Formats: sequence, C-alpha cells, structure tokens
Amino acid sequence: MPSGQGVMAFDYGTRRIGIAIGNSISRVGHPLKTISHASAQMRFQEIEDLLKEWQPDQLVVGLPVHPDGTEHEMTQKAKRFGNQLHGRFHLPVQWVDERYTSAVLEGDANMRDNLDSHSAALILEQFFAELAAKQNKSIG
Repeated sequence: MPSGQGVMAFDYGTRRIGIAIGNSISRVGHPLKTISHASAQMRFQEIEDLLKEWQPDQLVVGLPVHPDGTEHEMTQKAKRFGNQLHGRFHLPVQWVDERYTSAVLEGDANMRDNLDSHSAALILEQFFAELAAKQNKSIG
C-alpha cells in the first residue's frame, strides 16, 4: 500500500453499518458514524456522501465468522455488501476477520452508543496490523 493512502472501513449489519476512516501512515482507525436507514438506497447515498467527503483510496469490510472461523449467514451478507461497494464506487475492497471486535467494545460503556463505528475502527486497525505483518514478513 502506498504511503499516506486513505482507507474507509465498514462494520456491516442488516440494521446498522458502522463506518471509520484512517490512513496508512498513522494506522489508526477513527470512528465516523453509524448509518441506520431502513432503505438500502438511503444507506448507499449516505456512504457515497462520506466517500466524496473523505476520498479514501481503499475500502475495508469486516467479515463476520463463527469463533472457529467458519462462515455463516452474515458472512455472505457482508461479502455481498463489499461487492456492492466495489461495483458502485469502483474502489478496491478488502475483507478483514471481525470475530471479536464487538465483544472487545461491549464492556466499554462509553462506546455503546456508537458501537458500530468503533467496531469499524477496530476492523480498520486490524487491517493495518495485518498489512504491516505481511510487509515485515516480505522484508525479513
């Protein structure tokens, strides 16, 4: 990933979508907002507005799986959502295992109100950590 590249992350849910932003220099995810429109069209309009405002170079979608790593119904829905993002906005999409992000945050009373966007921030930081690990492995 080129230095300074902006990345927007999504914690996809059927009722809410958490969104965070970060970049490859700081490797920190910042919660932006949670979208909770019932209409898919309204959700994608709000995402489009955020993409225009933040202009990320890449998107990351959390991939929910069972604790043992096997896929379930939400895994397929998150993959479909990521594919829709790619198709609509023509940005590269990466998926990141999000098994424990919500569990990590649920105990923090300060984050309950905006849990989904904070989960997206953790997903983004996991993406940056995995990217760094791959880069270090290729160097060493």
